[in-house]
Amino acid sequence: MEVDRAGSAAAAGESSSAGAVMAVEKPRFEALMPSEMSGGRPQFRKVPVPQHRFAPLKKAWMDIYTPVYEHMKIDIRMNLKARRVELKTRQDTPDVSNLQKCADFVHAFMLGFDIADAVALLRLDDLYVDSFEIKDVKTLRGEHLSRAIGRLSGKGGKTKYAIENSTRTRIVIADTKIHILGSFVNIKVARDSLCSLILGSPAGKVYSKLRAVSARLAERY
Repeated sequence: MEVDRAGSAAAAGESSSAGAVMAVEKPRFEALMPSEMSGGRPQFRKVPVPQHRFAPLKKAWMDIYTPVYEHMKIDIRMNLKARRVELKTRQDTPDVSNLQKCADFVHAFMLGFDIADAVALLRLDDLYVDSFEIKDVKTLRGEHLSRAIGRLSGKGGKTKYAIENSTRTRIVIADTKIHILGSFVNIKVARDSLCSLILGSPAGKVYSKLRAVSARLAERY
């Protein structure tokens, strides 16, 4: 009997200690505001402005300023002396990632994307800008280079628009530099099509391959 009592008492002690362990809750920490990170110091991003983008930037300044300052809660100014757009977090900035999103948005505009397309970088998380040069794919000079740029655009931009619409991306062809805005998978499909054109594939062959890839992507999603 005494052994049974001792055993039951030990079991009761173990259950009470287990209950005490279960009763202890994990500490919950609220997310830090951007103003509380880095010792309370504001964080900065600086985006250089190329010479040929000064006039478009001046014309579209309010379209850039409004979503950055009012919606993303990031301070923005144009430094005329240093020729760059400067961004800074505020006390009421809700998320520290907003600063990098705004920097990407301004950088996309500097590369030549329309405001309506670049502003998607602020709203969606999985959008990126990928850049490469024609010489990265194939070394071309003189008229060969001009013909390659012509193949990329097509008559009246037909080829470029076809690739954009089928891959749901946006493409900027600035001389020998090519910039693509879109999701990771779509950028890869668009880049493969552009590389095929640079290497000399006819537009019809690229179109047929795009149709097959687009159908496969539509089935996947």
